[in-house]
Parts: sequence; C-alpha cells; structure tokens
Amino acid sequence: MAAQPIQLAAAKCPTDELTFTNCAIVNERDIDPKNVRHIEVSSSVSPAKFIFTITKYGLMPQGKIGFNTLQRKWAGIELDRPYQIRPYRFDRNVTSITTLILDVDFLNKKNTTTDPYDSDKMAMEFLQQYSDHAFSVGQCLPFQFMDKKTLTIVVRDIEACDLSAAARGQNTKARKIQVGVTLPNTMVSFERAEGSPINLSGKSRGKPQFVSIINPEFNFNAMGIGGLDTEFNAIFRRAFASRVFPPEIVYQLGMKHCRGILLYGPPGTGKTLMARQIGKMLNAREPKIVNGPQILDKYVGESEANIRKLFAEADEEEKRLGPNSGLHIIIFDEIDAICKSRGSVASGAGVHDTVVNQLLSKIDGVDQLNNILIIGMTNRRDMIDEALLRPGRLEVQIEIGLPDEAGRLQILNIHTQRLRENNKLTPDVNLKELSETTRNFSGAEIEGLVRAATSFAMNRHVKAGKKVEIDPDAVEKFMICRADFVHALENDIKPAFGISKDEFDSYISNGIINWGQPVNDVLEEGQLRIRQTINGEMTPLVSILIEGPPNSGKTALAAHIALLSKFPYLKFCTAQTMLGFSELAKCQQLKKIFEDAHKSSLSCVVVDELESLLEYAPVGPRYSNNVLQTLKLLLKRPPPKGRKLLIIATATYRDILEQLGLLPSFSKVIHLANITTGQQILHVLNEIEHGFNNDEMKYLEKKLHDKKVWIGIKALLDRIEVARQAEDSSRVQRFLTQLEEDAGMI
Repeated sequence: MAAQPIQLAAAKCPTDELTFTNCAIVNERDIDPKNVRHIEVSSSVSPAKFIFTITKYGLMPQGKIGFNTLQRKWAGIELDRPYQIRPYRFDRNVTSITTLILDVDFLNKKNTTTDPYDSDKMAMEFLQQYSDHAFSVGQCLPFQFMDKKTLTIVVRDIEACDLSAAARGQNTKARKIQVGVTLPNTMVSFERAEGSPINLSGKSRGKPQFVSIINPEFNFNAMGIGGLDTEFNAIFRRAFASRVFPPEIVYQLGMKHCRGILLYGPPGTGKTLMARQIGKMLNAREPKIVNGPQILDKYVGESEANIRKLFAEADEEEKRLGPNSGLHIIIFDEIDAICKSRGSVASGAGVHDTVVNQLLSKIDGVDQLNNILIIGMTNRRDMIDEALLRPGRLEVQIEIGLPDEAGRLQILNIHTQRLRENNKLTPDVNLKELSETTRNFSGAEIEGLVRAATSFAMNRHVKAGKKVEIDPDAVEKFMICRADFVHALENDIKPAFGISKDEFDSYISNGIINWGQPVNDVLEEGQLRIRQTINGEMTPLVSILIEGPPNSGKTALAAHIALLSKFPYLKFCTAQTMLGFSELAKCQQLKKIFEDAHKSSLSCVVVDELESLLEYAPVGPRYSNNVLQTLKLLLKRPPPKGRKLLIIATATYRDILEQLGLLPSFSKVIHLANITTGQQILHVLNEIEHGFNNDEMKYLEKKLHDKKVWIGIKALLDRIEVARQAEDSSRVQRFLTQLEEDAGMI
C-alpha cells in the first residue's frame, strides 16, 4: 500500500466468522496485509481517527472495507460512506500493551447464564485470538469464549511501559495510553461491566495481581553497572524471561524456571557487583548473600544443615503457595570454596563432598524447588564440580570478561558522573580517549584509575612542610585534569591482564639495530603475522619461532615485534621467571599465562628460550617431558571464539626441538643468522654511539671492508663497549683483536 491515503467505502462484515476477528476486512488488491498490519480510518466530516487491525478476504468487493456491528457503533461508521484509509505503524517500544483491562458482558442479554466464566482461561483465549491487535480505550468487540455464550468486551484501560528504557538506564514505570498493540505476554484483566449478571472467576478477574519480575524503578547507571549489557541480556533471556509470564502459561508450556546462574571470569570485572544488584532489579524476596567459606563448619553435619537453612523459607513458601510463590534468591560468593569437584579434597571427613551433595539435592533433587534462583560467582570455574554445571542446576553460565571500549566508556561515565555534575573535570579530560587507552582494564581497575587521578589532583592543593596545610580555596580551585589521569596510568594503576612494559623494555634497552637482511626478514615476517592475527578469520591462533645461534638478538626481536603489535595483552614467558619451580609448578604457570591471554580480545605471548623452559641438557640428554607435553598442548590450543592469540617463541637449537616434536606446533619457523661480514659490523657502528673518532673509523673501515666474521649482535655490542673503556691508543687494536678471537675474522 502506498503512503498516500486511499478511499474505501464502508460495508458490512462479509461472514459471521470474520465478525469475531476484531479486524477490518479488505480486498488485498486495495491493501496488502503482508505489508500493512494496522490502518487509520478517518472521514472528511469528523476529525476523529480510529485504529484497526486488518485482514484480507478474497470475496470482499474491491473499493470496500468491511466492519462488524460493534466496530461501526464504536467508530460511528456509516455504511456506504467513503473513508480515508492510511497505514499505521506502532512504535513498539512505547505502545506495546503490558496490561489490558476489559469490561465484559453478554452480547445477547436474553441468553444469560450464572455459570462461572474462568477469567484465566478467557485471558489466554483472548491473547490467542487477538495477539498483535490494535486496541483503543472505549473500543467494543465481540468475543467468543470456547463453547459458551458470545460476550461483548469494552476496553476500559490500557497500560504500557517503554521497552527500550531499560537499555538506556531510564525509568520503566508503566503509564496509561489511549491506543496500543498487544504482545503475547500482555496481562489481560476482565471486570464485570456495570449491571451485568456475568459470573467471573479466576485470578484474571478484576485488577491483575500478577507482578512483573522486573522492578520498573531499576536503573543501570544508578546501580553502578557498566559494560555488561550483553551479559545482562543473556542472563535476562535465560533466567528471567520465563518468570515474566504468568504461572498458568508456564504450567501449560510444561517448562521449569532456570534455578541457577554461574558468573565467572577474571577478578574485578563486576561479578559480585552484578549479583549484589540483581536483588534490587527484581521484585523478589530479599536476597541471601553467602560467602562460600561461611557454610563450612567444624562440627559433623553442620555444613549440610547450613545449606538446608538457606532453603528453608523457599521450601515453606513453595508448599504453601505452589506456583504463586515469590522468588527466593541465594547468592554464593566464591562458590568454588564449597563446591570443589568431589573427591578432589584430601580430607577424611569429606565435608566438601557432602556439601555439594546437599546443594544438588536442594536445587534439582527429589524435593526440588521451583521458586529459587541460585547465583554463584567464581574466578575458578574449572574447580567446580561438574554435576553442578549441568542443565537444571547452574545451567546459565555467563563469562563476565574484560569490558570492551564501549563498556569502558560506560564505566568511566558512571565513576565520573558526580565529578561532571559538579564541574570538577577540566575540558581536556576526554573520556573517549581514556576508554581507548585503558585496554584490558577491568571495571574495578577503571574505578581505581578515577580514584588515583583524584588523589593526584588533591595533592596539588596540599602544602607539605613542617605541618600539612590545605589550600583554603581548594573547594573552588579543585579540578581534575588530563595530566592527573596520565600520571595515574603511568604510576599507580596497571591492569592485571595488560602489558609488562618494563619487562619488555629491559630486553630492548639498546634498541633494535637493523644490521642486515636477516633482521629485515624477521621483522617483515613478524609484521605479517601481526596482520594475520588481527585480520585473519580462519586462524585465531598464530605462532612463530625465531631460531638462531646464541647472542644473535632473538629475544630482543621477539620483544620488539610484540610491542609493535600494540595488543592489549602482552606477556613474557621465560625460564628466568620460573627459577626454582618444580615441573608441576612450571606447567601450572604456563597454563595460567595462556589462560590469561585467552581472556583478552587480542593477546601476544613471548615464550623465550624454549630449551631452558624444557630444562634441556645435552649430557644425558635430559629434558622435562611434563613441560614439553604442556607446551605442545598450549601452543596448539586455539583461543575462545572471538579472541585471537599471537605466540612468538625463541630457541637456539632447532634440531633439538625437531627431535622433541615441537617444531610442527608453530605456523612459521624463522632463522636469524649471526653477523657474517665486516660491512655489517661497520653498519652497527654507524647506528650506535661507538666512541671511535673519525681516524679510527677510517682505519676500521679499511680493516673490516672485506672481512668474514661470525658473531652475534649481543656479543658485538659487548666488544664495542669494552673497547670504549680502553685507552685511546689501544682502543681500535683491542677491538680488532677481540673480533679475531671471538668472531673468527678472516
């Protein structure tokens, strides 16, 4: 149908069956119901406009539109009069009906009965017949309920709430509207029309008693929750959507409510905050918050009794009210403390095992409860007993990961809201810029960043001498500027899953000297693999091995490539940081490094000196098979969906790794050779502060011009530094002598 109005003449409803559809009847050549669901009807003699739902009928004459008797009476429609017809589109966010209150009476007053009409079944039947229908206050329509008498219905009140307001953190309180469209879960309430003899029974009689599980007053921003929109939507869909519907519908669908949610992820990402605020978001009993260790008791049987006490109120209310029982929320913080895998704790008493058994029986045992919601939180999902994680128990498992850039901006807005309201931020503070620079920051770390920046700003107004004095004009002068946030980032707040920049800088303290083609090859391959990691769709895991002789600069190049990637998570894994670790401890540390890397969207792990990590010794030979097998598995294990990992490893003995079967674990093996010509040594000298004067450099050029050598860049830099410390007269000769001894100069 075109956007322009068309004229159709009013006619009677063509069939009795169509009379009960509450629709205006059209010929599809006039209006195609596939494109238009609702229309606006108006006449040239009256300013009033009425909204109807339409349906097609092939035998309806073209140029005509059919209305039943009640529709014509309500809208004042006269037969054969032409009316202006326009398509009408509802804004579903603000006109979706949440509550529809209807006055009901017998259509034919001569055929009345005193038999009770079950209003609950009537409400279900009504929604089945009239879902996605337009309704206006005062509208009349016929309603045929099962095999009983035909009823007449008048719309008394319509209530709606803004479905998009929750996402924007605004008030979602229900409000009255004049016209709206029904949803599959619209609450329908029947009331007896004045003077009617109809006998109504059921819960849908009178003002509806069903209360939505979602508190209409909740506000994400006021609750301090940011960056968790996706996670909350998943929780709502899985855990609360079924509770929005009346118990009768849930019973008819034969479904059970979700009884358990597990929130897991790195520390500081908002698990406890979200669980703590869920009680405020829901119309439920006051949640019980329990720290896992509080359940345990030294006396036999007391730990299990503590579990039973938590469920006692829910048990009693379930027996008393059945499906109409309120929701009881039990929140377990650090749930891994009491729900470890059974048999994993070496204890003769077996307390942990019996606590898990008791919890399982309460959630999904013989006497299971349907009015409970368990929310567990943990950093160690792998420690929890598998039986708790199956459907019917903690079936909704949501990873609360590190926030993305949009999430970090939300969190920054929340924690700087009061500063902005009181004009305590200078104009140079750009929250968008801060959200970009705080990659891999958790919500708690962003909150700490704001506190640290505030402390730097406070410190400017404190005079520290013999006594501490505060600037009397501090209240008016106090402002937090961009420099405060920069200082906080550089000095105070470092993300736990971020970059160990000091460690990386220590490996490239002398910079990267591009002395020849071998270095070029490594750098080009490294940049290529960085682009593959970022842009590749089929390879979320990319691994390269830089191998070459000792002192050839492998570690420095690996660190340089990692920094070039600018990935939010960079980690150096080397045997030096695991000095004194047992084989098992090394394997656990390696596993933790890679698991942490999998928590970031883009990660780079540098595994330095593979032979040292493997504890390889040529005498014997000897190596750690446990570490070898762990590395093989970790180097091949792809990150979770949507995350990417670049691994850069270094090794000295390629043949050893080949014998151990480790080489196939890498996407690419790059060889880094030593310096082999005198020209390359001269190139290095020209790139650094060497300490030789012009005459000495000319002499060195003459001596080294066509010489063959074999020396690593690290060893060469050491020889240059030693020569700089010698006396001027012997400096050049000492340098050449060392090259002849160490580099085999020919």
